[in-house]
Parts: sequence; C-alpha cells; structure tokens
Amino acid sequence: MIRFEQVTKRYPDGTTAVDGLSFEVAQGELVTLVGPSGCGKTTTMMMVNRLIEPTSGRILLDGEDIADVDPVRLRRRIGYVIQQVGLFPHRTVLDNTATVPALIGWRRTKARARAAELLELVGLDPKTYGPRYPHQLSGGQRQRVGVARALAADPPVLLMDEPFGAVDPVVREQLQDEFLRMQAAVRKTVLLVTHDIEEAVRLGDRIAVYGQGRIEQYDTPGAVLGTPASPYVAEFVGADRGLKRLSVTAIEEGDLEQPPVVRPDERAARAAARLRADGARWAVVLDADGDLHGWVGLDELGADGVDAVVGALAHRMKAWVPVGAPLKQAFGVMLQHDAGWVAVLDGAHFLGVLTPAKLHEALRRSVDADAQGVARGQVDFDSVSDA
Repeated sequence: MIRFEQVTKRYPDGTTAVDGLSFEVAQGELVTLVGPSGCGKTTTMMMVNRLIEPTSGRILLDGEDIADVDPVRLRRRIGYVIQQVGLFPHRTVLDNTATVPALIGWRRTKARARAAELLELVGLDPKTYGPRYPHQLSGGQRQRVGVARALAADPPVLLMDEPFGAVDPVVREQLQDEFLRMQAAVRKTVLLVTHDIEEAVRLGDRIAVYGQGRIEQYDTPGAVLGTPASPYVAEFVGADRGLKRLSVTAIEEGDLEQPPVVRPDERAARAAARLRADGARWAVVLDADGDLHGWVGLDELGADGVDAVVGALAHRMKAWVPVGAPLKQAFGVMLQHDAGWVAVLDGAHFLGVLTPAKLHEALRRSVDADAQGVARGQVDFDSVSDA
C-alpha cells in the first residue's frame, strides 16, 4: 500500500532529516515509527501526504507515485490525526467530524450521517456529543473526535502524529484500547508516530525504530524486543525489553498445563481419594462439557465429616484469562489475586492453567521462534531450557 524507495529529505542548510529510507507498509497494517526527537519519523510521515516534499527517491501509494498526484486530491485520500487535534472551535462536534466529506462534495445529510456513524465507532454517542463544541469536551474526547474526523471520508490510509500524547496515562491507555478495537473493525493502513516504545509495541503490527534519519530495525514488536538488530536498538527499547515482550506474546494452548479435574456432581470423598493418589493438592471443577465451575482444594474435599458433592465446595475462579491474551495480562492477574497459576478459557470452556514456569517458557519460546523464523510450537523444548 505504501512503499518508500530510497527516500531522502535534505534541507537547504544541509540538514538531512531522513536518508535513503526504503520500507513498505502492507494494506491494513499498522506501523509505528518510534525514535528520539529529531530522528526523522514525523518528516517521514508528512512526506506521505506531501506536507513535506522529499529531496530524492519515490513514495508509492497503492502503486502510484505520489509526486504525480495533485497534493490536495492526495490529502483528501489520507486521514490525518495530530496531537493537538485541530478541531474548529466554532463548529459542533458533528460538523467537525463531517469536514472532509463536505469538502469533497458529499450532500450535507450524507456527510452528517457518516459523522454520526464515526462518532459511534469511537465511543461517543452522537446524540449526546454531536451538538457540543470542542471546548465542552475533555482532552480524550477531543482526540476521539480527531480520529473520527480523519476516518469520515473512508480514506485507505491514516497518518497519526503522536495522537495520544497530550492526555494523561490512564486516558491514553483507554484511547489505545479503543483505537485497537476500531482498527480491528476498519483495517486501515496506518503510520503512527510516537516517541514511546511501549505505545509502539502495544499498537504496531510492525515497528520502525529510528536512529538519526535512518531506520535501524523494521520488524514485528516481538522481534524488536526479543532480537534487537543492534546495540542502539537494544539500548533504545530498554533493559526491561523482556518485560515489554510479555505484552506482545499471546497465550497459546501449547503453553498450558493440565491439572487434575473433578466433576461438580462427584462425591467429595471419592474426589479426595483421587487427588491423594495423584499427589495433588487441588483440582479444577469442570462439567461434562468441559466448562469451568471453579476450583477446590484437597483439604476441603477430605475434611472430617464432609459428605457433599464437589460443586457445593467449589470456589469461584477469580484468576483467569482468555486464550490469546498477552502473557502480561496473565502475569498481572497472578499478582492481583496472589495466585500460583491462572486458568485459561475459551469462552466458558477450560483449556488448562498457566503457571509462572510455563509463562517463562512461553516467553523464551517466543524469542527463539522469532530468532529462528519458525512458529512457536516448532521451537525445541531443550533449546528453551538451555537458554
């Protein structure tokens, strides 16, 4: 969708902002450009909509050289979100959102209907927020309107320059979650500039790590964190890159252990005898369909005078995560509930438990898989144990 071919931007005073950039962004991919201030990432993004013209090289948009396209027509095909949002203070939220459709000739009713649809998509009720003016919104709400406005004419490409940088950390995380949900629905091709490596890792399908005017590594978040291409990249992503990688490594069924299982209608004494024979101190409680009902300890099952079914003694499972959730989420749940393991579910269906040892193994497998260019399940267990 977007291809840079040996693109350089050099200013008259001799300053080289970017030097010989060559990379490609696939259709529907979200690529984060991350690096220190002044490294050229914003210049890169602004050359895509010709707010800055390259000195040399070519930028292709869907196979077409953008140098051959009228800049105004080009920009109307590209959504643009900036940190300061840039809403018109004298126009309502609905009319702000409908700006680009109105500029390209949509009928007013159609443009406003599209604006209402987009406000709904970014989590703002158009009936509540549409009639308001920008000064009546919070910073996070204004940022949502900025995203909706950029999407209003359904552009194939979205450029985002530090879009969540002007809000507090809690709101920023909420906006990131909302944007990921929205991107899963609309699948735009996105270039997002940030100076925050954690934001880059959390949002990007791929990350371009900038040095001074050059891309030092262009890869998936897992690969950048697990196998930095150079000492510069390793230093930039931080010594805690292993912890950061927890947020981009998903839980897979192969990571799980299978604990003892008892049934809700099973007699406590019989269940206790089975656990003692297996040397187990606890079990999960599953029905005949494999759905989770909770967990129960051996001490409760085998207590003197207990003559009950397991279901009456079971505890609600508080420490659980869905399959596919990041390892970071599982680790957080373990800490929150002071648990030695978390249950992993597919809907209500129980798949297994993730223990701290298995979490560490999953992380190591993920690093080795990226290094070897194979799927995680193909990594030999011994190579993980010996790492």
